[in-house]
Amino acid sequence: MDNAADWLAANGDLFWTWVVLPVVIALGLYLTIRSGVVQFRMIPEMFRTLTDRTPRDEAGERQSVSAFQAFTISAASRVGTGNIAGVATAIAVGGAGAVFWMWLMAFIGAASAFAESALAQLFKVRGPDGFRGGPAYYMQRGLKARWMGVWFAVILIICFPFAFSSLQANTISASVSGVFSSFAGPDVLAWLPWITGIVVAALTALVVFGGVRRIASVSQTLVPAMALAYLLLGLAVVAVSWEQIPAAVASIFTQAFGFNEVVGATFGYIVLTGIKRGMFSNEAGLGSAPNAGASAAVTHPVKQGLVQSLGVYFDTFLVCSITAFIILTGAPDLAGGAVGIDLTQQALSSTLGDWSLTALTVIIFLLAFSSIIGNYYYGEASIEFISTKRWVLVAYRTLVVAAVLIGSVLSAGVVWNFADAAMGFMAITNLIALALLSGLVFALLRDYLQQRREGRDPVFTRDRLPGVDGIECWHDEFSVTGPLPTQGRR
Repeated sequence: MDNAADWLAANGDLFWTWVVLPVVIALGLYLTIRSGVVQFRMIPEMFRTLTDRTPRDEAGERQSVSAFQAFTISAASRVGTGNIAGVATAIAVGGAGAVFWMWLMAFIGAASAFAESALAQLFKVRGPDGFRGGPAYYMQRGLKARWMGVWFAVILIICFPFAFSSLQANTISASVSGVFSSFAGPDVLAWLPWITGIVVAALTALVVFGGVRRIASVSQTLVPAMALAYLLLGLAVVAVSWEQIPAAVASIFTQAFGFNEVVGATFGYIVLTGIKRGMFSNEAGLGSAPNAGASAAVTHPVKQGLVQSLGVYFDTFLVCSITAFIILTGAPDLAGGAVGIDLTQQALSSTLGDWSLTALTVIIFLLAFSSIIGNYYYGEASIEFISTKRWVLVAYRTLVVAAVLIGSVLSAGVVWNFADAAMGFMAITNLIALALLSGLVFALLRDYLQQRREGRDPVFTRDRLPGVDGIECWHDEFSVTGPLPTQGRR
């Protein structure tokens, strides 16, 4: 097992260094420049569209989930153990400088997040439970390449609802075991991962068998709650260790451009670690978040593109930064010390005391469980792209629950490295499609800005992109906006 993990890690690093990284950076910069730095100049619009009115159908019901609910579904997947265990791993193996590259790639990647979610909205389809879509759909409908969409859907199913959800469950199990290790005997600790796994698997089953609206409802509640709880914990660390904050910030920038003598990381490895862990955390350009973005009922594809860019910032600049400051101000011994969730726990307890471990365990549960829910939804959208047979969806849901249970009791080493490789293939496939369809993204952005200059709340209909085939929704303005509030339907 260890040999397999080493082989996957070595070859995965080569694949990311020479294939994935150049494409991620080049396309992110291209989209940034061609869009006029949309991810910066339209930040006010991101907040405005987040609370936009959700279009209704003729019966007065919401056409699908709201823009905010779609944001929380994608945030549920983004904000998970990658923000705690992933950031800690990045700092442990790459030093504080890895955080700088996570920040930089979040800014560049927000342009890719905008593009992929706008395209997902453009080529979304209407299902029995609302809208669905994502990269597989815009590959088939925009590029006329169903084979590419099926390939992407299969990789996503392997990567997110199975590999990544197993990791989330494993982190929950490890965190619970860490809390009980000081007073529980070896017999209890041997069974604790199984007990934890059964509980998490049962809760997962209750949610995923309820459909997308239950997923949206749970995510809408969990994501703000866990984000606020983790923010408060981070602020407590900052308050206790405020004198060390300037040194921590300085170390992030000074260690970003050279060899790190503490952990032995070279400049290239620092960059690679920061970008990989950053993409795992915020998913910008990866092709996962558009599956949630496509589910929203909005009046213009650009609106959800802006909302998903905001999701990248929320994940990296807020949640990931909290973890970074907890670790860097806790002053743990990075050289040969703990990696992953153990490092975060050590840093937190050294600053706030052992009581904080219990609080962190509760937060990790919320983070990881919301990620399992978000990951499941991504896979469901991909399953329905491949096959609409009812038994296939039921089998998929059953396997997801099983993966959560198994992930709670297995070692995470091979799964982490395998998931990294799958994530790289996902990113490459999605970014190629983004590059080929980028002209549509810029056309959508021009249309949105023109309507805003005219003083309108932008509404998109498919006749505004004449000659573009494969657009199923967006028939006319009434079908897009639904009955107006003045008709008594809010």
